[in-house]
Amino acid sequence: MADSHAKHHDYHLVDPSPWPLVGSIAALGTAIGAIGWMRSVKGSGLDLFGIEIAGPWMFLISFAALAFVAALWWADIVKEAHKGDHTPVVQLHLRYGMIMFIASEVMFFVAWFWAYFDAALFPSGTFQPTNVTETIGMVARNELTGGHWPPQKAEGFDHTFDPWGLPLINTLILLLSGVTVTWAHHALIENKRSQLIMGLVCTVVLGALFTVLQAYEYGHAAFHYSGHIYGATFFMATGFHGAHVIIGTIFLFVCLLRAMKGHFTPKQHFGFEAAAWYWHFVDVVWLFLFASIYVWGAGAGAAAGGH
Repeated sequence: MADSHAKHHDYHLVDPSPWPLVGSIAALGTAIGAIGWMRSVKGSGLDLFGIEIAGPWMFLISFAALAFVAALWWADIVKEAHKGDHTPVVQLHLRYGMIMFIASEVMFFVAWFWAYFDAALFPSGTFQPTNVTETIGMVARNELTGGHWPPQKAEGFDHTFDPWGLPLINTLILLLSGVTVTWAHHALIENKRSQLIMGLVCTVVLGALFTVLQAYEYGHAAFHYSGHIYGATFFMATGFHGAHVIIGTIFLFVCLLRAMKGHFTPKQHFGFEAAAWYWHFVDVVWLFLFASIYVWGAGAGAAAGGH
């Protein structure tokens, strides 16, 4: 009987946990709260089964619960790693899972790039309409862009950003952060703890600096989100990238705290490895954003109106 619960395989059978259920409920509440909040801004509100939803409060409470669940759930995963449950086979499967997650994130950004290039390459809807709906769509796009890209007649649009100003500085910051996180990774493999911590500190600081500069950039944009397709596609693409930078910075900050506690070893450090992969993904997406939206998509507006 003593060996009835002994482990005779390399796989990890997780213990029963409340976090998937509680996390799903918190995520649903966050989504409903966000919808209610956005509808309340328009003055319409949100009724669910006859109950009026207080959007802002529901969103904030549900999001706080979601963050709390995530922290406890990941803490349990860290404990599992220390117990030896993350065998080489389990670590391999975790890597596969992270690869699939990043692949799904790539497709997420493909949607925003698709929207941007569709409008940029066909600003006047230059195709042969085959039905009334397509004809209306073509006319609407002409009205939104003036038949040019970037738009020249759109309300609330003055000019694009000068790509060789703050966007270039942010590009250099992210590229440098990719160097520092790689430095930290090599230091971990060579078991140089002080260099690991220093590399992570530099990466977290650079990630936070990028976020601050992008917020400053948004505050000085010569166009708005609404009213024209350029602002919508610009802020959706760069805004979601900014959200990923914030998430990646938190991810690396947690790795920094764990590194300071001596959690990672040269042979077992998947948590750090996943954070580094995610950060490199964020870097690559920004390079595409910078090249396509800031540089290629700037047009004459950057030269004429950029500061």
